Amino acid sequence: MRIAFLMAPEGVEQIELTDPWKAVTDAGGEPVLVSTEPGRVQAFNHLDKADTFPVDKVAGEVSADSFDGLVLPGGVANPDALRLDEGAVSFVRGFFDSGRPVAAICHAPWILIEADVVSGRELTSFPSLRTDIRNAGGTWVDEQVKVCDGGSNTLITSRKPDDLKAFCDAFLTEFAKPIAS
Repeated sequence: MRIAFLMAPEGVEQIELTDPWKAVTDAGGEPVLVSTEPGRVQAFNHLDKADTFPVDKVAGEVSADSFDGLVLPGGVANPDALRLDEGAVSFVRGFFDSGRPVAAICHAPWILIEADVVSGRELTSFPSLRTDIRNAGGTWVDEQVKVCDGGSNTLITSRKPDDLKAFCDAFLTEFAKPIAS
């Protein structure tokens, strides 16, 4: 199981990267850090700088077909920067086009909105995205984790760091399923 973790060069909420990363590793999978630029990603603990992490691949140079699933960690600045990068938006859209599962937590659904993939889907997020999701044609629910089978792939969403255990359990279950062709 090879899983992409997409994030901007800075602004990712560290625990929303490290806990899912560990879950993938513990399940015997291969997590791959994908960013919009080479180098290192600066993580944050809310508004305070935390650790940095090495970038494995650049979004514009790799396709969804190279992975079994996608994890989109949150943090406010991370998805806000990603949705302005066409390579990142195309990378996300590629997972939906190829029927691969996607997991997004906290503010990460912002990039899903930009990729135009939330319409007709039921999902959750940090509560401040509720109106954005509804305006994009999605149905927002206040649940710890939401698994939505829609179109050709599965979308797993979660609200916040307190929900990480349920989020990781849900996406690992979905990522282990065969990709529909």
